[in-house]
Amino acid sequence: MPENRLALESSPYLRQHAQNPVEWYPWGDEALGKARTQEKAVLLSIGYSACHWCHVMERESFENEAIAAIMNEHFINIKVDREERPDVDEVYMTAVQAMTGSGGWPMTVFLTPDLKPFYGGTYFPPEDRYGRPGFPKILRAVAEYFKENRQGVDEKAGELMCAIEDSAKILQPGTDVGEDLLDTAYAQIAKSYDGDYGGFGSAPKFPASMSLAFLLRYYRRRGQGHALAMVENTLRRMARGGMYDQLGGGFHRYSVDERWLVPHFEKMLYDNGLLCWVYLETFQVTGDAFYADIARDILDYSLREMMRSEGGFYSTQDADSEGEEGLFFSWLPEEVEALVGEEDAAHLMRYYGIVPQGNFEHGRSLLHVQEDIGFVARQGQIGEADLRRIIQEGREKLLAARQLRVAPARDDKIVVAWNGFMISAMARAYQVLGDERYLHAAEKAADFICGEMRDRSGLLHTYKDGVARIAAFQDDYAALSNGLLDLYEAKFDTLRLHQAVEIGEGMVARFWDDEDGGFFYAGEHAKDLIVRSKNPFDNATPAGNSLAALVSLRLGAMLNSPAWRERGRETLMLFAPLMRRAPAGSAQMLCALDYYMEKPHEVALMGTREQVAPFYAELHAMYCPNKVVAAGVGEDAKQVPMLADKDRESGGRAYVCRDFVCSAPLQTPATLASHLQSQIV
Repeated sequence: MPENRLALESSPYLRQHAQNPVEWYPWGDEALGKARTQEKAVLLSIGYSACHWCHVMERESFENEAIAAIMNEHFINIKVDREERPDVDEVYMTAVQAMTGSGGWPMTVFLTPDLKPFYGGTYFPPEDRYGRPGFPKILRAVAEYFKENRQGVDEKAGELMCAIEDSAKILQPGTDVGEDLLDTAYAQIAKSYDGDYGGFGSAPKFPASMSLAFLLRYYRRRGQGHALAMVENTLRRMARGGMYDQLGGGFHRYSVDERWLVPHFEKMLYDNGLLCWVYLETFQVTGDAFYADIARDILDYSLREMMRSEGGFYSTQDADSEGEEGLFFSWLPEEVEALVGEEDAAHLMRYYGIVPQGNFEHGRSLLHVQEDIGFVARQGQIGEADLRRIIQEGREKLLAARQLRVAPARDDKIVVAWNGFMISAMARAYQVLGDERYLHAAEKAADFICGEMRDRSGLLHTYKDGVARIAAFQDDYAALSNGLLDLYEAKFDTLRLHQAVEIGEGMVARFWDDEDGGFFYAGEHAKDLIVRSKNPFDNATPAGNSLAALVSLRLGAMLNSPAWRERGRETLMLFAPLMRRAPAGSAQMLCALDYYMEKPHEVALMGTREQVAPFYAELHAMYCPNKVVAAGVGEDAKQVPMLADKDRESGGRAYVCRDFVCSAPLQTPATLASHLQSQIV
């Protein structure tokens, strides 16, 4: 079959559709110009490469000659990779949510020639089923409506434009923020907690990493034991379920059930980076090695399967392999017995919940852990040490055998924001766990992005096949600057601090709203958007403004800069009503608010690297999220304003400044820890 225009694109998702009989266009001047000159409606289809239902709709509809013929006759058909153009996705997702009350991918939106939406939805089947109308029926009805009732189309488009514009304008500068907002948010988030299985709400369940991070901060602030219990139960349940890859490490996208057993199997770089943050912090809070082990497994999976040899991390792994979702990750009892032997298989299958009838499709089972290892050992009448050996050896054999299967496809484009999350995860893991592999991986990713994903105009959003392209978005700048600050605090290389400042200043220059405060999501260059929003809510990733607020406050402390502090405060004030109204959608902003309310601890470590090391280890063994750390370990220290006027006499020591008041020199790691603990609000 001849290829369409998508064959020339770099996006793996767009290329997947290159042999469809649909006359697809990428989003751009050619398609948008043709819609205007031919006065045709636009059929906009948005998805991403790891999306299971996107693949289903392609097989059922976009590969169907008859359906493609209808599309080609009546519409200008545009395919968008939401990971390449999250700004386009955000605008039209708002429209679909206004029309249907929900959203998701694949997303199908019908637009007027001037790009205003007038009808849309998510997945449409090829014929009437699941209580949804068939796609051909939708296509014919929309085409006829557009041709015969342009006034109605324009009226509907006008209504949806009002909804989109209202969504973009929901932020109004509020009064100053207070601690009561944190209490209100905690109460609302706690209401949705599932006490049986952890997590929030009912199925499907997503890994609410930002809400969990907020709960850890609330526990630290208020001593509220239930806040920590919610975090621990959720993290343990997730890590013991099929949502977690028990053999290879790393989390799948979300669970279709409330028990975290059956996931949608795509693995996203951003989920794993963000979850690693929470597991590391929970280890700091509790000292329980379980959380450190999961963090290591996440990072080792990322190094093994998601890291580019030249630096940087790939985007996603697909949900499907060999045309089936979950086939790669599921097992039959006889497969396990053949690999480990009948006797060991009995114990291994008992531990991992592999049963003859299966717990997944076609009698296959997903590995999950229902009971503690001691209980399983007693049940199997075997010593716990022997069972641990069987599990370890069995995991290795099953993983090796799984590597011989047809693996899910990988989307190997590099996305700046998601790499920022993973740079942070790797840098923080080095701080907490001390494994230099993680530090080196973070440094390589930072070097690659700062070297290869910039041009004269600034950061570029994606990199694929040797080409960086698309002007970066505000969350790209915020996440990368945040990651570079974490990397500075891991090694105290002032190059990273300079890079963080440069990226932060670029973010302000391109996205800051001088009138109302806060950051626009897309730059002024984005002329193909019907509205310019501020990306107010956390979704699968933190809202760009919430990261920017935290970066601004961190830079304000590190640089002793009132301008940066004020920018962070203004952003928090702008979002205060939203945090109160929808805390679960503003959890990362609540973390920034907690940082602001505490007034960050400015920790200056002075001495040689060897003298500073014990202070550094003590500092990162404890949970103190609202801090900045700098070290005077050489001439570079003169470049860090936070270190100005600190005593440079011999011997290792620490200073802690907060709210413009500094401690006397703290001569031992223990006195540093004691001082910080005494300052917790």
